[in-house]
Amino acid sequence: MISDTLYEHPLTEQVRVYLRLEYLLNQITDSATLTDDSQWRVFFSSLFDLAEILEQVQVKGDLAKDLEKQRAKLEAWLNVPNVDTEQLTSLLRESRQLQQTLLQSPRLGQQLREDKFLSSIRQRFSIPGGTCSFDLPSLHHWLNLPLAHRQSDAKTWCDTLHPLNNALTFWLQLTRGSATMQACSVNNGFFQQEVDGASLLRMKISPEYNAYPTVSGHKSRFAIRFMPFDENHAVAEKMTLSLAVC
Repeated sequence: MISDTLYEHPLTEQVRVYLRLEYLLNQITDSATLTDDSQWRVFFSSLFDLAEILEQVQVKGDLAKDLEKQRAKLEAWLNVPNVDTEQLTSLLRESRQLQQTLLQSPRLGQQLREDKFLSSIRQRFSIPGGTCSFDLPSLHHWLNLPLAHRQSDAKTWCDTLHPLNNALTFWLQLTRGSATMQACSVNNGFFQQEVDGASLLRMKISPEYNAYPTVSGHKSRFAIRFMPFDENHAVAEKMTLSLAVC
């Protein structure tokens, strides 16, 4: 049986940034072992993309505020009968610790920008084929250092991102867990709904429909239109969608 495909779509610009950061952080983590000859390119490309976002967007302050807002919502549950107050208290404590660590950390991406080796090779990664050995002999030298040396360098760079990674993972985990999937009927490839202060859509649909969703909207309303992957076949008149509005 083919598993349903999960799609996520941000309904605010800030969550759009968060999802991109999460994607890049996962790419960095997965490739940081450098045990495969192709991993170094994914590692550095993702690292430099992440650094660019951190230079353009004030992520630290926004994420700290969002953790605080999320904490206020959690605190409202403390007086609800039969709620697991021990778990709530634990989540609140973890949120405060992550926020404090985030705020006390150096400016996000600063240590990456100040690293001489990274600075010397970063610009060439934006040039097609710009990482050839004759373009970047310093990178070629680094790639031929012992694996333990390269892994140690990668760990040093990754460690500077831990305050961001931990806080962002926590926020996204609680946001995703704030709503459960509900079955919805999709007619003629179109679905829309009004919502109240939503930030993230999560949807699952069977790949057997051979269609993918395109989303437009914001935190108070959204519309989903399904497009045929194969232009020679129309979208099914009736489809079932599992949807969570977080």
